[in-house]
Amino acid sequence: MNTKQLSKLGVPCGEPMHLAKDWIATFLLRKGDRSLIEAMVGEVVADPAAFLNDALRGNFANSLMEGRSVARRKPVPWRQWGADLEPQSVEQMEHACRLPVSVQGALMPDAHLGYGLPIGGVLATEGAVVPYAVGVDIACRMKMTVLDVPLEALERRQDWLRKAIEEETRFGIGAAFQRNQREHPVMDADWSVSRVTQKNKDKAWNQLGTSGSGNHFVEFGRFEAREPIEGLPEGEYLALLSHSGSRGTGAGVCAHYSRLAKKRHPELPRELANLAWLDLSTQEGQEYWKAMNLMGEYAAANHACIHKHIAGNLGVEVMLDVENHHNFAWEEDHWIDGEKRRVIVHRKGATPAGKGVLGIIPGSMASPGFLVRGKGNPQSLKSASHGAGRVMSRTQANKTFEWKHAQPVLDERGIVLISAGLDELPMVYKDIHQVMAAQEDLVEVMGQFDPKIVKMAPAGERPED
Repeated sequence: MNTKQLSKLGVPCGEPMHLAKDWIATFLLRKGDRSLIEAMVGEVVADPAAFLNDALRGNFANSLMEGRSVARRKPVPWRQWGADLEPQSVEQMEHACRLPVSVQGALMPDAHLGYGLPIGGVLATEGAVVPYAVGVDIACRMKMTVLDVPLEALERRQDWLRKAIEEETRFGIGAAFQRNQREHPVMDADWSVSRVTQKNKDKAWNQLGTSGSGNHFVEFGRFEAREPIEGLPEGEYLALLSHSGSRGTGAGVCAHYSRLAKKRHPELPRELANLAWLDLSTQEGQEYWKAMNLMGEYAAANHACIHKHIAGNLGVEVMLDVENHHNFAWEEDHWIDGEKRRVIVHRKGATPAGKGVLGIIPGSMASPGFLVRGKGNPQSLKSASHGAGRVMSRTQANKTFEWKHAQPVLDERGIVLISAGLDELPMVYKDIHQVMAAQEDLVEVMGQFDPKIVKMAPAGERPED
């Protein structure tokens, strides 16, 4: 029987679904009568306590009993990278690993408190997707292009570079192109996969090529390739780095399907309420999955437009193009409990780091970022951090700092800051070098990006990251 058929019989996704398929396969290998399976599943679902000691179906019955207790008594296996992580983010990870649908977790060294799953949290589930474990800014991503521009332009032609950023993207909540609307094939995709995407298609088109607010940025800097990278020789170059996601439409998808998930699971205790899931065998689950993937395509298009138009404004060629995304859920094969299983891996503020996979891990506006190659560590579900991680909230940052605290740091490091808020100052982030040192078993560094000309949303903008 397949997942959809078992779901109709009342088998919940996650561990019960996996164990149901397991005993059914064993039953059939023993030449059991296929016509009896539906009834055999049904009787265990109806009264799992009666089958706890059943040789064939005992594990399945036990998983049903545990699932009906709302949360697991013990969390599924998970591991953290980095010491001295804030207790609240560790507690959030622990809660996530007690979900009935969870099978494994990991917490990255940039972790800090999030909504539902901590930022830097990685969660594998079976047969289910958790909207808030994906996040509000669906498919937020990093993109770096190395440009055929002399490196000395960072000092000698700053106005030229600054003008290209300011003319070719937009920052702030609701930022859009009222004129010169961007063109990209993503707008020819099927936006009717969800009523949310269908309703917001025009808004998404107007925001295509914009950068939003929060920790999103566009910056020029010096890139040092420490080894040849996809045809780019070792050396120093001028590069463009951007960070943004799926803008208002992605946020709308998250809000709508998170509400649906919470309605489906009113039994969840308060600490798990924001981790409500959608079964992927249901219409709502499939709608969200398709909408999430569309937002992934849209976020990629967003960056493609930013980089294409800035390079076009400067009249230069692209020599290297690397990007990766976070705030997403991937269907992947992983070894769980000694066997390969198909699971849904949520990376909320975490970077895919499969063996040989390239990614970008930024620091702050005044600290370096790194181009990395994944090592495919199975304990982290082949993931790494997505940045340095915050050490204080935005509210606390605005109460703590003034620009006089930041300007000496920016001047010392030669940073030209076009605009930003106090809540994005370098001091609100962890030391990126310590974060990278904590994940040497997850990624290897291939190159370093040092920001020099930085633009973020102006002060006073609320975040959308």
